Amino acid sequence: MPKQINQIAKYVSQVFEEIPKRSIFVALGLVMVILTSLYLPNKSKDYQYKLLAEEIAVPIASRPLELADSVESLSWHLERVGNGDNLSMIFQRANLSAKDVYEVTSSPDGETLKNLYPGESLRFAVNKNGTLKQVHWIKSKLETHVFSLSDQKYTMDIRLRKPEIVTGYREGVIQDSLYLAGKKANLPDKLIMELANIFGWDIDFVFDIRPGDSFSVLFEDRFIDGEKLLEGNIIAASFTNRKKTYQAVRYTDKSGQSSYYTPEGLSMRKAFLRTPLDIFRISSGFNLRRKHPIHKKIKAHRGVDYAAPKGTPVYATGAGKVVGSGYNKYNGNFVFIQHGQTYTTKYLHLDGRKVRKGQTVKQRQLIGSVGSTGYSTGNHLHYEFLVNGVHRNPRTVELPQAKPISGTEKINFKKTTKPMLAKLAKYQTKTQLASLQIDNSNAL
Repeated sequence: MPKQINQIAKYVSQVFEEIPKRSIFVALGLVMVILTSLYLPNKSKDYQYKLLAEEIAVPIASRPLELADSVESLSWHLERVGNGDNLSMIFQRANLSAKDVYEVTSSPDGETLKNLYPGESLRFAVNKNGTLKQVHWIKSKLETHVFSLSDQKYTMDIRLRKPEIVTGYREGVIQDSLYLAGKKANLPDKLIMELANIFGWDIDFVFDIRPGDSFSVLFEDRFIDGEKLLEGNIIAASFTNRKKTYQAVRYTDKSGQSSYYTPEGLSMRKAFLRTPLDIFRISSGFNLRRKHPIHKKIKAHRGVDYAAPKGTPVYATGAGKVVGSGYNKYNGNFVFIQHGQTYTTKYLHLDGRKVRKGQTVKQRQLIGSVGSTGYSTGNHLHYEFLVNGVHRNPRTVELPQAKPISGTEKINFKKTTKPMLAKLAKYQTKTQLASLQIDNSNAL
């Protein structure tokens, strides 16, 4: 190395003699380049990375002014929406003014902030001058509405997150009730009720259930950041009642409407609900030779009486038009609904009515509540079902099917639902094999 340096010095001396003195700085620069080329390759890569890291780590304050100004320091504050809260109260707790409330809510989408619900949160970002820069309306773990200040006005954008979907499976055998069997199988309450709603058009879960009936459910478990959210929908399910097995699979059509169908594409949903209320016991059935409890005479009872607490919601069993809504001394508060040209349903002795004559109603729309008005000896709903003007027993009448899968949807329906039903069958087979192995081991 000394020999190389002596050669370089000799070369520089010759250069200095041959070039004008005003170019001395050029020569010195040339020396620095040559020396750098000699020394840097022998330095370790760690040293080069260190130089790069030090360059990146230059404090913001020492960087160019325009870069420092572009990174603004914000203070964040979170407030949860409680019962009785309004926007002004929440802003006040966050040490923000009524002016801030006005400026945010007067933005194009600001009015939506007035529709707050308990359990939601508001997250505020304020700069060092006390200016409100952002409001994050956290509606759920999956949806946040962000209001940002730009050019002295607030604009809003919606940020959505997709959860991770994991398939869950549960099955059970009924000994007492569907609810108890579902809880024993660790099936969430939401899915127990959904299971009853899916098969509720074919099975009366009060009177048709027998010990030994069984169910299998394939459903969605949803997670975000490793945390479990509320259960998703049932994907496919099977229910065996009195040795007859029913199957249902969820399908979403091209219009975005989701419903449950048989594997053949027939709707699980009938045109009518089997019963017009959820909580009840039958106090008097359909009987054409019944003795009237008040008049003490043999008088046909052309409907079913459902005893239930006063105020229990009463629903329309099918979509239709209200052709009667009023009061008389016999029926008390009543509602009559016409369903097309063939069917009529009647709801008597209501405590109150929620619909008026001429109004169109949907299936399971609230139309009133249980009471004891008119000729009634206690709180109950008297429900009648007429076919072409003739009274039929609501509990046993064959209910018309809702529309099946349309011809244009059938190919996609088969393609989408076949894997779901195959997965349900696979889980059922695994459980049956495991049960068989346990039985065999016990026998040995």
